[in-house]
Amino acid sequence: MATATAETEKPLVVKQLEVVYNRVATAIQGVSLEVGRGNIVAMIGPNGAGKTTMLRAISGFLPAEDVAITDGTIHFEGEPIVGLRPHEISRRGVVIVPERNKLFDTLTVEENLHFSLTRARRPIRDRVYTYFPGLAERRGQIAGLLSGGEKQMLAIGMALICEPRLLLIDELSLGLAPMVTEGIMVILQRINRELGLAMLIVEQNAMVALTAASFAYVLEGGRVVFKGRSRELMEHQDIKEFYLGGAEGKLRSYREIKQYARKRRWWG
Repeated sequence: MATATAETEKPLVVKQLEVVYNRVATAIQGVSLEVGRGNIVAMIGPNGAGKTTMLRAISGFLPAEDVAITDGTIHFEGEPIVGLRPHEISRRGVVIVPERNKLFDTLTVEENLHFSLTRARRPIRDRVYTYFPGLAERRGQIAGLLSGGEKQMLAIGMALICEPRLLLIDELSLGLAPMVTEGIMVILQRINRELGLAMLIVEQNAMVALTAASFAYVLEGGRVVFKGRSRELMEHQDIKEFYLGGAEGKLRSYREIKQYARKRRWWG
């Protein structure tokens, strides 16, 4: 009974995950994280921290030829998913919005959404247009001619068509103006509220991510160096200094100044 309750409350559970590149370079080192049902969880950190690798490991999109999960477990709704192919994981309800736009540039907005359908699900498509009315106005436009923000909206819409139970979003703000990023994040919060859709958001814009999420993990060098409720992290002096810019608005690497052992209380 306890196991069933845990699965209900925390459908995604990652424990002590290790990912190695080319058999020698450890990209992820003993990372554990959880995403509760209906929650938005953020994963922030600098370039090269291992954030995208984490999402690829969870979604099954690690390049098979030079990357491997060498230790740890990933469970979704109580079932192990390590070793499953991306389409098998997606069918279980874990859907990723990749870092770069993965659209069919020569197809229209409508055709891109239709391509994601496995059967006629017009109500779901219409729901996408409700959340992103700008896409409805451009449904006949070639996707390659959309703005960066519209492309990101379409990528999210294509993911929603798959009826996910967990949405993985990689670098929403990449190449977008801050106001556009904030606007899309507001829509994601609305989707989360109305659909109860759990989300794991990887983001370099720490302030945007922490504002949207209820809980967050901070990765550096493939390790979790901080974790906690988003509001608590935003008030923590080190987070302000290293990830929110501090008083001078300059970001510095946590690893350059502090040792991980000095912050063990944040690891839990």
